[in-house]
Amino acid sequence: MNSIIVGYGGVIAALAVVVLAMELTKRKAASFSDYATGGRSFGSFFATMAFLNTWLPGAVFVAFGGLTVTAGLLGFQGLFYSLLAVILMFLLAKPVHEWGRAFDLRTQADLLGLRYSSRAVRVVSAAIGIVASFPWLVMGMQSLTLVFEYLSFGAVDALGAIVVGILVVAVRQIWTMRFGMRGVMISDMVQGLLAYGLGFVLVLGFGTWLVTNGHGFGAVQPVLYGLPGPDSPAGGLYVFSLVLTGTLGGWCWPDIFVRLFTARSTATIQRSAVQAAPALLVFSGALTLMTLLASSMPDVAEAPDHVWFLVARHLGPVALTLAGICVVMATMGNVSANLQALGTQTVNDILGVARGEQVETPRAGRIAVAVFTVAAAGCALALAGAQAGLFVLAMISYQGICQLAPTLFFGIFWRRGNAIGAVASMIVGVTAAAVLQLAYPLSVPWLGGFTSGAAALVLNTAVYIVCAYAFPGSAEERARVDGLFDRLRVPRRRPTVEPAFD
Repeated sequence: MNSIIVGYGGVIAALAVVVLAMELTKRKAASFSDYATGGRSFGSFFATMAFLNTWLPGAVFVAFGGLTVTAGLLGFQGLFYSLLAVILMFLLAKPVHEWGRAFDLRTQADLLGLRYSSRAVRVVSAAIGIVASFPWLVMGMQSLTLVFEYLSFGAVDALGAIVVGILVVAVRQIWTMRFGMRGVMISDMVQGLLAYGLGFVLVLGFGTWLVTNGHGFGAVQPVLYGLPGPDSPAGGLYVFSLVLTGTLGGWCWPDIFVRLFTARSTATIQRSAVQAAPALLVFSGALTLMTLLASSMPDVAEAPDHVWFLVARHLGPVALTLAGICVVMATMGNVSANLQALGTQTVNDILGVARGEQVETPRAGRIAVAVFTVAAAGCALALAGAQAGLFVLAMISYQGICQLAPTLFFGIFWRRGNAIGAVASMIVGVTAAAVLQLAYPLSVPWLGGFTSGAAALVLNTAVYIVCAYAFPGSAEERARVDGLFDRLRVPRRRPTVEPAFD
């Protein structure tokens, strides 16, 4: 009984610190735009922590750790595409921030609707983002099962642990509903420091313990030091596909993209990208190396996804509790951001377009977040014994979300694309990705190892480019798009906003 008090008590204490930070910095949202973007008032440190706390969910300790245990160096693909995604963040900063501030944009779909002057583009992109993100929201809730099972030290079974996890997430979202994106940004700062600051200290400690207890790099199975090649079942282009879809798909998730609207300025986002790169390199690199070392432990080899907890358990209840806190904080950051983004996108880009008017009060956003919280909690509980099936659905959704990439990136960096090509490419890409994923869950053998998402991206991009030249658009539309891009060339004075959060 004393052990469960330490385990569950530690998590409660950490959550109390997060809630206290939000309560001490609370501000009433003046409008729906303020609710959705946090007033566009956050400095680079907050922007960096918000990006990390969304980009690195609890799965990096669980599923990604398990991937390294079973596939070795392939686990580094997450680090590679993360660093490339940070470069994209730097490049996206100016157009996204400038257009967002000038036209009061609140979501990714909002920006695409502006760029293509199309309600259809806005609704289709919003729908893809919502449908693709929901399984990951449910998985985020389910990922807490391991935390509360291990921290109960045998007192709570798997079903009880998932109920506890769902209740914790549901209660935590009260503050997400109340404070909107401002609350999410503040909590991301605290959660990020606990998840990755404390997490990095634990990684170093776990790694030292492994090396000094006979689990050095020499004990790792030689096969784990290789990558899938042309003669492997996955195919020679498999690793390239993972990095490609991870890099491009990362900024297609609504909860990641909205981070670009919360920063104070273009320079803030660019500084955040510069800060995020070394943080990702050090933390993700160290975590991957530590889980690679742990692969030689017999109990880890039997349950790869449990690697983080199994190593921590060898060091005692306190270490296990701290390890659990890291996973909870990382999961909360991702789940809270996901709920906020899905609620905002539903109200702003689905209901708002259907009603033909811009939403101006935060109340609708709070209701939408509450509905998604209840729906995700219900699904997580109903599918408590079907994590594998949900994981397959989530993999399909990841390949699907990547199909927003041509519409998004061509739209931001190329003047030629149009609404016809945007809608056609998104629909064709999502359909092709879903069909190929169901037929070839790992990779497409007759395409040299391309994953379903990468293969569909080729078709998607071709459709977009063909439509761009086949339907050049009217002179008025071309002038409107030129006006959008020309705005980016005009130097603008530093915006005068309340310097609330540095």
